[in-house]
Amino acid sequence: MSTFDNATTDRPIGLTAPSGIDRAAHHRLDEAWLSAAWSHPTTRVFVVSGGQVLIDDTADGGTEIVMTPAFEAPVTETHRYFLGTDEDGVSYFALQKDSLPGRMDQPARPAGLREAGLLLGPRDAGLMVHAVALENWQRLHRFCSRCGERTVIAAAGHIRRCQACGAEHYPRTDPAVIMLVTDDQDRALLGRQVHWPEGRFSTLAGFVEPGESIEQSVAREVFEEAGITVGEVEYIASQPWPFPSSLMLGFMARATSSEINVDGEEIEEARWFSREDLTAAFESGEVLPPFGISIAARLIELWYGKPLPRPGSVG
Repeated sequence: MSTFDNATTDRPIGLTAPSGIDRAAHHRLDEAWLSAAWSHPTTRVFVVSGGQVLIDDTADGGTEIVMTPAFEAPVTETHRYFLGTDEDGVSYFALQKDSLPGRMDQPARPAGLREAGLLLGPRDAGLMVHAVALENWQRLHRFCSRCGERTVIAAAGHIRRCQACGAEHYPRTDPAVIMLVTDDQDRALLGRQVHWPEGRFSTLAGFVEPGESIEQSVAREVFEEAGITVGEVEYIASQPWPFPSSLMLGFMARATSSEINVDGEEIEEARWFSREDLTAAFESGEVLPPFGISIAARLIELWYGKPLPRPGSVG
């Protein structure tokens, strides 16, 4: 059992709750099935553009993605992505367009995943993260990395094929480690990136390099960014993070040294915080509470022992 087990572990990490959607990957190459699903009256469709979708508030106080039947959806020849089906047999598709459709008669509003992920229920959050990840990949991988020719979309948005050399290209997911480091006094190491606003601190993170394990990546990133060596590494959870194509692997790590030496390029400042230090820093406004759908806030909460204050609720 995790040594960081406490009441905060019952709350799901953003974008990881079961969505109730079966991705039904076996249908992606079945053009007859996809055509029938698209034409079915229960099918629901939404547009994704530049990482945003339209969302709207519901009568019961929730928030949902604005979806339409397929016959009301904007026309697109190729950028139609099958996302899966729910337990009632409803099929879901996303359409990639250059802009979101206007809805002047309704209060629907555009939102990116960082905002919408906090508001949407598990079904819609799961659909959105899938659609945004596909859109990002499609926009960035239009040409064959083998021969340079333009590729075409296949498998309902999940493959790009090169008709020149026959290569198939699949959506990219880049593994990245994100870790809360603690020392022998049970203090937490938090850092501030050079482009963040003053007072914004969070966990350290970085991409896994070729030829290394995730545990090696944790140790390397912590040493490179803060000059701290780590020993024990404990895996906590993962989180899809399509900004544009990462999978965040969350860890707790135990430091074997304490003298901080930041790299000055990515991390401008890093500090050890006791729980009392961090509470006082939140209350004074010296440190801005990390808040959002990122796994970083949850890792800090597991150590902190309770939910972190929301921005604007302290100071």
